[in-house]
Amino acid sequence: MTDTHCHIHFRAYRDDLEAVITRNQEKGVRMVTIGTNVATSREAVAAAERFGIWCTVGLHPSHTSEHTLHVDEDEAIQLGVEFFDADVYRTLVHSSKRVVGIGEVGLDFFRLPDDEQARREVVRAQTMAVEAALELANEEQLPVVLHVRDAHAPMQDILRRFTEGGKLSRRGVVHCFTGTLDEARAYHALGFFTSLTGIITFPDRKNSAHRSPIQEMVARLPLEWTMIETDAPYLAPHPHRKERNEPWMVKFVAQKIAELQSISVEEVERITDENAERLFGIR
Repeated sequence: MTDTHCHIHFRAYRDDLEAVITRNQEKGVRMVTIGTNVATSREAVAAAERFGIWCTVGLHPSHTSEHTLHVDEDEAIQLGVEFFDADVYRTLVHSSKRVVGIGEVGLDFFRLPDDEQARREVVRAQTMAVEAALELANEEQLPVVLHVRDAHAPMQDILRRFTEGGKLSRRGVVHCFTGTLDEARAYHALGFFTSLTGIITFPDRKNSAHRSPIQEMVARLPLEWTMIETDAPYLAPHPHRKERNEPWMVKFVAQKIAELQSISVEEVERITDENAERLFGIR
């Protein structure tokens, strides 16, 4: 299977990175490790070159404003503002044939400031960054990996403007998709995949005997527009919740899709692999 979105080069694996990657490769899992700012994008390229995996480079929307990164229960880091420097990311793209996309980039309006002026500034910074990233993706003829949270309508407006202008021929994917079926269909109509994580294995919060709203969406999601991922080290699927996630656990995502759509796991694996190959150009 192909884990189309992990962060295998992050600090969570700093003590056993080589062992983790070897274990996952022995299990037959292909990995695309994702950059989230200049530093982690450089590390993603280094890991991809060292271990023969794939990577992307980009600026997560959270990095466009000051925020606290909770590394683990005992460590938190205060991070400053970063801007999308196209020259720096262009250099990273050209540094390795293992770079297969621009991302993750996007819009995240989940925790906007209460103050109206501050809120506008955060939205403006994120919008400027994602538009610059999309321009670079268009220039380099690469797909984009999008992070979108509580911002599907404005993100789709931006994508529509780019694609109707003849840009982004390689299109891209909305990672960790948890929106509605209508929102998914709107991305598909624009030529963008939606990717699913271990969240789809989580039981409904109100009634564990029933499907969650996300599971109801997945049951009707067209497989030809679907990819699978772990977002490791985050979002470990059931039955490994609260553990450190690893790319091989993407199998639980595939199994849940198969269960919800009443098809075989083999069919889910085949189609999602083909989708990953087509989008990222990996073999």
